[in-house]
This record gives sequence, C-alpha cells and structure tokens, in this order.
Amino acid sequence: MTRPRVLVAGLGDSGLLTAIHLARHADVVGISTKPGLVSGQELGLRLTRPETWSRDYWHPFDRYRRLDGVRTVHGTLTGLDADAAAVAVTLPDGSLRTEPYDVLVLATGVTNGFWRRPHLQTADEVAADLQHTHQRLADAATIVVVGGGAAAVSSALNLAVRWPEKRVDLCFPGERALPRHHPRVWSHVHSRLTDAGVRLHPGHRAQVPDGFACDRITDGPVCWSTGQQPMQADAVLWAVGQVRPNTAWLPAEVLDDDGFVRVRPTLESPARPGIFAIGDVAATDPLRSSARNRADRLLAHNIRAHLAGGRLRSFRAPRSRWGSVIGPQADGLQVFAPSGLPFRFPAWSVRHLLQPWIVRRGIYKGVRPAEPGFTEPSSTTR
Repeated sequence: MTRPRVLVAGLGDSGLLTAIHLARHADVVGISTKPGLVSGQELGLRLTRPETWSRDYWHPFDRYRRLDGVRTVHGTLTGLDADAAAVAVTLPDGSLRTEPYDVLVLATGVTNGFWRRPHLQTADEVAADLQHTHQRLADAATIVVVGGGAAAVSSALNLAVRWPEKRVDLCFPGERALPRHHPRVWSHVHSRLTDAGVRLHPGHRAQVPDGFACDRITDGPVCWSTGQQPMQADAVLWAVGQVRPNTAWLPAEVLDDDGFVRVRPTLESPARPGIFAIGDVAATDPLRSSARNRADRLLAHNIRAHLAGGRLRSFRAPRSRWGSVIGPQADGLQVFAPSGLPFRFPAWSVRHLLQPWIVRRGIYKGVRPAEPGFTEPSSTTR
C-alpha cells in the first residue's frame, strides 16, 4: 500500500518538528531555503556568541536522526497549484521542480529583521552571515537597540553582558518593554537590564526611514516620532516587529488580509482541505503562537487523523507569551510561565541536561554530533 506524501513547506523550528513527528507515518518531503535548521530563537546569544549559538541552534538536516527517511529539497518555493495538489520549487541552479503532495504543511515563517529572512543560503553563507553580524557589533563602541519585544530585550542585555565597556541603549515606545508578556516578566527583566548597565528609554517610538525594511544593522542617528532628540550610535539594531509573512508564493484564497495563512483551530485551511499551517505564518491567534506552544505534536496528530478519517484536535493559545526572554546566562536559563512567574535551569543543567537530553534527544528525537567537515563560526573578537 502506498504511503501518503506529506510535503512540509519550510523547515524552520515548527516545520522541522512536524516532519520529525510524521517521518514514520508518511513519505515526508521537506523544502527549505537553508541547508539545515537556522533557528529564529535566542537572538541575543546569536549576536554576541555565535559559536555557542551555532552549537545548539544551527544544525544541518543530516544530523537529525528522524529525518533519515525524509527527503529534503534545497530551494525556494515559487507557487502552489492547489487543484493539482503540487508546489513549484526553484532550485539553486535556477531550474524548476514540481513536488506533488497529499497533505501540505505551510511552515514558511516570517521575515523579521536581518536574522529571519527567507533567502536561499549555503552552509558557508550562513556561517559568514553569523560572523559578519557579530563582528559589526563587536567593532561598535555605542549601540542602540530599537524595539520593545523579546528580540530587542534579549539583544540589549546580551550585548551589555558580552561587552560591558560599550554603551548600550534600549529604546521602546511604551511605558515598559515586553508588552505581550505578563507584566511580572518585565519587572524581572528590567532589573537584569539595569544591573548590566543597559540605558533604558521608554516612550521612544522610532521613525523608520521610508522603504527601509529593518533588515540590516545601520549607524545613527535614530529619529523619534515622539519628539525626543535624535540619538547617535555606531550601530543601530532594529527589532521593531516589522513582521512580513513569507507567503508571496501562495494564492489569496488561503490567506487573510495581512497575508498570513488562515486556519481553523485544528490548523487546517478552511479554504482547502488537506492544507495545514503552523508557526508564525499561521493566523491562529493575535500572537500567532502555535510555534511557541509546541503545536507540532498536535498538527502531526491531526494530519494522521485527516488521512485516516479520524477526529482532529483544536489548538488553544495562551493569553500571554511565555518562555525564555534573555536566553542562557552565566547563572543559568530563566524561563517564564504564562503567569509571568519565573523558574530557572542552573547553568550546568543547560549544557549537560537541557540541551543534550531534553532538547536533542527528547524534542528532536536524536541529533548526531557535528561532522568533522562542518565548521561552526568561531569568535575571535574582543
């Protein structure tokens, strides 16, 4: 009996986990513009210690044991023919390939700043990009971080901790940063920022230059629509939440007015049975929180149920964002519950328990050690 073919469009955090869960139940094909998982998590660590970040958040696909039976295609998605149940993929050499499916999972994510972009990259280009961004910040004496979300807060704190001699300013539009987290989270993080020497500037809403996509680090000055004097800096890190879904290749019938993929609570498209979506591209709730709440297991169950004619389950989103905000620090990893209450993994447990046992073995079902030919970026900067 022929097994169903599940095509996973996008192999970021959510798409990769969905493919892993389905690998033993279907013929899975994954399509990605990257040659491995280049995670969108822990931006602050990525900027300041790229070698440490790469160890845990940048793995070629052949290191994932559960992907051994999954065929991965390195290319750019350029079209969907829902009537024919097939997608069009442009390969690195410019040739076009058509990939049919029985079930399609849309997990193409969003473009958000310079660290989350959908462009085609090789492994060498990923490594060079990580090192270039790190060096750009290492060379700056003054840094302004613009934005009030977790990416901005994490970046500001990690920059100040990594280079205490630098002046680091965090500018955000509201009275407090992290407005989508429980208020308790900001009270904890505020203390960490001030202790690290980050200069906080509430009530600063930046004027984004016309046509600027916030997709690179710039130099100053930064101007403010809220009336403050322009702020000069050697490096300006834009993390203003200018999120754009990577859905230009999809027909309008599966999208909402903002370009995100419309889904039912079961994560299935109301326009096309057999099409599902997960992660930041899926319009599940105002926070689009299926990626941060491990909906990959639920989605895998629902795809198997869909194929077998069974009952699908519903995704229920929390009211507030939760999880790590500032990433692993010298005293461990602080994680916040949806209630805003923190709990901490001691530093030793992050390296020797959390990553190897809970993440690599428990969540990803086995990650092989890096091959001798795979070179992670090294940091030789001050």
